[in-house]
Amino acid sequence: MLGEKHSLLNEFPEFNELIHNLAKSDAHFKNTMQRYDDMDKEIRELELNSSPIDDSEMHEKKHQRAALKDELYDFLKAKA
Repeated sequence: MLGEKHSLLNEFPEFNELIHNLAKSDAHFKNTMQRYDDMDKEIRELELNSSPIDDSEMHEKKHQRAALKDELYDFLKAKA
């Protein structure tokens, strides 16, 4: 869905408390989450502005976002 928010809190509601705690206490998690949020915001803005980049570039950005999300999910699962 175009323009849909993919924040970690939306994607993983079962980890809301852990996400908040790790964002305050773990620098690596916080930095990775910030990169993920920045990438998500960039993709959402491109989608809402009729994607002024080519499809392959958009696909690569979404792939990078998915890789960050996988890394964060693995981290959350390990800490839960």
